[in-house]
Amino acid sequence: MTIGLVVVGLLLVGSLEAQRRTARGAAYSPLDPVRIGPHMGYNFDADALLLGVQATMPLTERVELYPTFDYYFVSPGKLWALNADVKFRPPTRLGALYLGGGLNYLHATNALGISNGDVNLNLLGGWEFRRRPFVPYGEARLILGNGSAFQLVGGFNFKLR
Repeated sequence: MTIGLVVVGLLLVGSLEAQRRTARGAAYSPLDPVRIGPHMGYNFDADALLLGVQATMPLTERVELYPTFDYYFVSPGKLWALNADVKFRPPTRLGALYLGGGLNYLHATNALGISNGDVNLNLLGGWEFRRRPFVPYGEARLILGNGSAFQLVGGFNFKLR
């Protein structure tokens, strides 16, 4: 419930900022294009390197859908995750900072082939340089649920427009 209130509060702040700028006569800025790309990182709790892909789909000037897939290099067994997050960009000079959260589905298969899946919550924050032809970024993600985990990733996105 607390996470939900924080997300609603952040969305409200972004909406009020956009209204304030529109009232002052600020120029309309079109949405960024959809971006996709690879990333790599490290999950400190699983003690594993990860490779993944992500997409960023703008909904408003400050809010974006952010699905990702991560594959963790663990042995023995397999570990992968699907994430469905929402990113919020607080009003900053460059617009590079983002915060967000959402759901994580973590799927593990042990050496005997027995599989298990857990649904968790994500909290994330990062810095994305959107003014480049390709878009490099770095991100920290906290996965909260049946055993919390922390990971750092970096990657880049390609603009589709």
